[in-house]
Amino acid sequence: MSSQLSIQGVSRVFTSPKGQTTQALTPVDFEVRENDFVTILGPSGCGKSTLLRIVAGLDQPTTGQVLLDGVPVQGPGADRGMVFQSYTLFPWLTIEHNIRFGLRERGMPEREQKERADFFIAKVGLRGFEQHFPKQLSGGMQQRTAIARALANDPKILLLDEPFGALDNQTRVLMQELLLGIWESAQKTVLFVTHDIDEAIFMANRVAVFSARPGRIKTELAVDFPHPRHYTIKTSPEFMALKARLTEEIRAEAMATDLH
Repeated sequence: MSSQLSIQGVSRVFTSPKGQTTQALTPVDFEVRENDFVTILGPSGCGKSTLLRIVAGLDQPTTGQVLLDGVPVQGPGADRGMVFQSYTLFPWLTIEHNIRFGLRERGMPEREQKERADFFIAKVGLRGFEQHFPKQLSGGMQQRTAIARALANDPKILLLDEPFGALDNQTRVLMQELLLGIWESAQKTVLFVTHDIDEAIFMANRVAVFSARPGRIKTELAVDFPHPRHYTIKTSPEFMALKARLTEEIRAEAMATDLH
């Protein structure tokens, strides 16, 4: 299967107002196939979120390019849906109207907007909360809304930057299963940044491990657990072996960061 997302020689150097430079990414080459669920795992500050922002078109690479279906990414677009760690809903809009926002901006007829919003409200388990405002919802429910809003726009690829990082552990597990269930049924291409090793393995069919800054992809591992997945696989010997290997990879990179 050909690549849907192609990251070609992408590097990023940041320059401070005083002219000091920091290299966040060394040239990264990476391919993501259609319907892949890829997690990017790495120590804090290694550049994985920077790479995701470049794919989203929210930042520009210093060198290299990103292609989506062969077309260069020049800026943000409806073909990429982004979900952040922080809750990025519009506080003055109801849950329904947050989900409909992108559809309205694209000029979709009102009836179609509502049908599409209703479908994804049901999909993420928020029926009955359509007319609530974000401040009336828990963190997990706000992230469900953000995921529904991203999916409602029918992007080619869903980009998630530690979307469950601020949630308690129980809610986090529920959200992992919810997102995985949606992916299994909708078969979207997903690129998911995390620093949680259990999450990286459980969610993905492929894990890309980032080096310490300046970031590069140092290891790729296939995850072959069957679908549908249940959190109980986390206690299996195969899962534990994969976790041990990835833990050692991350530990080595974290130690390299401490030595710099």
